[in-house]
Amino acid sequence: MELSKNELFNAIREIINQSRLKVFRAANSALLESYWQIGKLIVEDEQQGKLRADYGAATLKNLSNQLTFEFGKGFDESNLRNIRSFYKSFPIRDAVRHELSWTHYRLLSRLDADEKRKFYINESIISNWNSRELQRQINALSYERSLTEPKVNNVKPNIQDYIKDPYIFEFLGLNPNIKNTEKDLESAIIDHLQKFLLEFGKGFAFVARQQHIVTDTSDFFIDLVFYNYILKCFVIIDLKTTSLNHQDIGQIDMYVRMYDDLKRNDSDNPTIGLLLCTEKDETIVKYSVLGDKNQLFASKYLLYLPKEEELKAIIEKDRQRFELDNQ
Repeated sequence: MELSKNELFNAIREIINQSRLKVFRAANSALLESYWQIGKLIVEDEQQGKLRADYGAATLKNLSNQLTFEFGKGFDESNLRNIRSFYKSFPIRDAVRHELSWTHYRLLSRLDADEKRKFYINESIISNWNSRELQRQINALSYERSLTEPKVNNVKPNIQDYIKDPYIFEFLGLNPNIKNTEKDLESAIIDHLQKFLLEFGKGFAFVARQQHIVTDTSDFFIDLVFYNYILKCFVIIDLKTTSLNHQDIGQIDMYVRMYDDLKRNDSDNPTIGLLLCTEKDETIVKYSVLGDKNQLFASKYLLYLPKEEELKAIIEKDRQRFELDNQ
């Protein structure tokens, strides 16, 4: 069968891209393997000389000079420290996932707990985070912002594992010091949909904006609709640029019931409703249908990335409320 010029070009381009990808993966695997072995040798050598306080610094400096003279760039003292941290964080060779790059592992090695490393490895692979997005998620305390303790094993998924509080939307480019409209917020999300989905979490696919729902007596428009292919359910989002109120809860409750009745297929799980608002009144949350922790949720969002101390305080406050509500 004769190919058109475009088809011929696309076929050749695909072969070249696949070939380059194979070369990259092979090179990346070799690099990670060699760095792991180098780190192992450095750590074992240091442990033998641990009685001398200056042993580590002197060894790395001399080793760096020798390796740089022999092999050139890539073996300065700073990178040797990274290689040593890499091995100490991942002492089991089979735990190293070759889908991730050396830059990923430099970031992961700086984390202070194995569970955090496992979480970010899992999310990086499933959500296809590049190293820049991984850095952002670490800075934004993605692990800590999960409503429940993040699961890294093959545990049956639960919607509460997929809801964050707060969400960080600094990438939308909206000024947090002015009054933005709901249309501004919605348009910014659509314009930055890929980044929004990365922040939102794994398994989400965009379905519709301002989806039109027609009943016998009225017309309704839902701000944003997504589908989570892991949870196998629709997730509808109602955007608010104000604090949470009773009317908002009644509206999202109606939307969820309406969506289940008119749009959900038999193979889909019940629809989830999520209110994104600037502030939450916890009394309203507790004594409304949101308190059931069933199909309706409300989360605060921020249009800027707070300092780590501020974000930790927000997360801890929300976690304490969540734990009290579930006791």
